[in-house]
Amino acid sequence: MIGIVMFFVALLMLLTGFPVAFVFGGVALVFGIFAEGIDLFAFMPYRIMSIMQNSVLMAVPLFIFMGIVLQKTRLAEQLLEAMGQLFGRVRGGLAVSTILVGALLAASTGVVGASVVAMGVISLPVMLKYKYDKRLATGVICASGTLGQIIPPSIILIILGDVMGVPVGDLFKAALLPGAVLVGAFIIYVLGVSFIRPEAAPALPKDEAAGHGVQPCWNAFKAIAPPLALMIAVLGSIFYGIATPTESSAIGGIGAILLSIIYRQFSWKIIYEAAIETVKVTSMVFAIFIGATAFSMVFSYTGGEEVIEEVMTSLPGEKWGFLILTMIVILILGFFIDFVEISFIVVPMLYPVAEILGIDLTWFAILIAMNLQTSFLTPPFGFSLFYLKGVAPPEVQTTDIYKGVMPFIILQILVLASILMFPDFYGFGM
Repeated sequence: MIGIVMFFVALLMLLTGFPVAFVFGGVALVFGIFAEGIDLFAFMPYRIMSIMQNSVLMAVPLFIFMGIVLQKTRLAEQLLEAMGQLFGRVRGGLAVSTILVGALLAASTGVVGASVVAMGVISLPVMLKYKYDKRLATGVICASGTLGQIIPPSIILIILGDVMGVPVGDLFKAALLPGAVLVGAFIIYVLGVSFIRPEAAPALPKDEAAGHGVQPCWNAFKAIAPPLALMIAVLGSIFYGIATPTESSAIGGIGAILLSIIYRQFSWKIIYEAAIETVKVTSMVFAIFIGATAFSMVFSYTGGEEVIEEVMTSLPGEKWGFLILTMIVILILGFFIDFVEISFIVVPMLYPVAEILGIDLTWFAILIAMNLQTSFLTPPFGFSLFYLKGVAPPEVQTTDIYKGVMPFIILQILVLASILMFPDFYGFGM
């Protein structure tokens, strides 16, 4: 039971706010020495070297770089302005525009924090100006900003692909339909609210809307075409076998620089700042990965994997019992810890059981990714909530944001349940 005790000690330590990488590494060191002695860690240098030489994980810093460069090109501002002109005269049109822009930013940048902050700065004041309900406006921004966790190229899908041994290209393909369904669910909800409660999401006044005709459509096309072309180049090169995910991430980085030139935002200062931010984020992810590797090694040597496997395979309902319990556990853990920790610590314990039960690992990975996306919205530690609160006007209270995201959390859980109950619709095997 040493491994199980170690797992819960690590969870408690995470709640103290101590750096995650050092929590996993420190707990592993203490329990490893207690259980097996210091010689247990003789193979750690080889494990670290294998991480550093992993070509799949090279896509992580390159996609992060792509997203940061695009974020600095004022892409979100141009998309929101064009979409607002296109849908402004529709009730709930500004909220629908925000959702669509969130989906486009997810497919071109994938940086949740940047998307939420950009839309919070640009879109939230506009929606509040036109008397949108504060809870609806904040909920839309938080939810649409997290779409980068499920819509490719998603960093979490790259991590899950590496951890579970599933081709990243397969995960990118498999995530397209669930991502589209989630975007559709958000839009239907907003249109439903605007129909039932017109005062919650009013249309723009006629004298301030862009009007009908060719010009709004042309403006929207000019704003959408460049990031859409980049998305097609990155994902198309993967789907058609022209490039691996790592190679396509390099295409994305070059494409982001070209877009910054097209938008007349290019400067060496932007490249330098993007490179520094990329190094910071990548270092954090890989530090957690190394700590998690030490943790997983000790957990395995102390028999924790056998305990997990025995418990999970003996659940009533076999694979359905396992899937339902797994989704509930990950959802609850997402309230308190980040998706990176869950991916590196919890998922390695679960996917071997899924293999034993004959579960399609691609389907299992998409279920986990959709579940982990919810962790960005769930109080008390949902990162999207903090990002938006940091840029929201003073009249927007934290309680408004918390109440605003609740319907979208429910929608995400419903879409997750639909993927679980109807895998054939989404093209998965059982």
